[in-house]
Amino acid sequence: MAATATAQAREEVPVARPAFPPPPATARPIDRDAWIAAFRHVRDETERRAAPLSPEDQQVQSMADASPTKWHRAHTTWFFEQFLLQPMVTGYTAFDERFFFLFNSYYVQAGPRAPRISRGLVTRPTCDEVAAYRAHIDRAVAALIAEAPADKLAEIVATLEIGLHHEQQHQELMLTDILHAFAQNPLLPAYDESWRWPALSQRPGTVALDGGVTQMGHAGEGFHFDNEEPRHDVLLRPVGLSRALVTNGEWLEFMQDGGYAKAELWLSDGFVAAQSEGWEAPGYWRQRDGVWSSMTLAGLKPVDPALPVTHVSYYEADAFARWAGRDLPTEAEWEAASGSLDAAFGHVWQWTRSAYSAYPGYRPLPGALGEYNGKFMVSQFVLRGDSVATPEGHSRPTYRNFFYPHQRWQFTGLRLSHYGA
Repeated sequence: MAATATAQAREEVPVARPAFPPPPATARPIDRDAWIAAFRHVRDETERRAAPLSPEDQQVQSMADASPTKWHRAHTTWFFEQFLLQPMVTGYTAFDERFFFLFNSYYVQAGPRAPRISRGLVTRPTCDEVAAYRAHIDRAVAALIAEAPADKLAEIVATLEIGLHHEQQHQELMLTDILHAFAQNPLLPAYDESWRWPALSQRPGTVALDGGVTQMGHAGEGFHFDNEEPRHDVLLRPVGLSRALVTNGEWLEFMQDGGYAKAELWLSDGFVAAQSEGWEAPGYWRQRDGVWSSMTLAGLKPVDPALPVTHVSYYEADAFARWAGRDLPTEAEWEAASGSLDAAFGHVWQWTRSAYSAYPGYRPLPGALGEYNGKFMVSQFVLRGDSVATPEGHSRPTYRNFFYPHQRWQFTGLRLSHYGA
């Protein structure tokens, strides 16, 4: 009897819900405490990622595509002030009117912006002043969630949810941007000397798709960006997707076979990019005394042949696939097979050969938030999965990341596909 009672007591202990992701924004009644906890969780994660960096580290901007850590911290704060506090708090007073210009990114409808390339020149406000800005907005947002009238809460939560996922995207960028900056530093400093690539378990073989009509895109509850909908029918050919990601060891074989110099493997623009940029290996790789090393978040480390290759552009991924006699999967194929793929999440974003464009029937959100995704649907390619830098709770099989084909400072890799015998 005592053992039975003890077992029953164990069964009755409630399991703590993680702070993120919060309940679906459509869930009723709206749990104010859960949304405050989710907000604090995301905001704290940004500060945790910034903590190893000095004020000097947080100021650097190593290229136009990257932004300073200080700017990321301020911009994500601006987002809540611009899109949540200003419209929802009666008589709201801005923390600093100048910040609306300094920390807007690309939202034209939200007002004028400082040029992206000059973000590293914005030495004021200081890191301490940005921390004060974040603390001020954190208090105001938490108070808004706790005290807002019930009839306004659904609208608040809808915008808050976008803001949280927006900040998580910048948390990933904080790591990729500082890695790029540190890779330019002759001292090759480490962001975190204890950082390690997560354990990787991959099986050989393929995941076979029979082909036919299936559906892709987000459906049901749970957060998703507007570019993941509407869910729609797609026609797939029979295809096999590699269970495993392409590894450093396989990429070394491509390099040893002269892959970077064989124009017949490359798209024309890709070969021009490779030649003009001097690409001979993935980004951050460097060779000394015949040994390849790579710049990582833990500093310069020997290239591990068993780990997935990363920091490769679409052009490189496409050339590798052609060298291997394979293809890159389409995003529809990747999504259909994702539940059976090894390392689909948690390692590298995976290039697909799908151009980033709107799904049939797509319409952006109204107002400035409609600029979030829709206006970028040209000249870029879709990546699926997530990476070692993606915050927990941010990913899903329908998530569509996108970058230009020459870019490779993100944790970008690939897996192959194969049609026919």
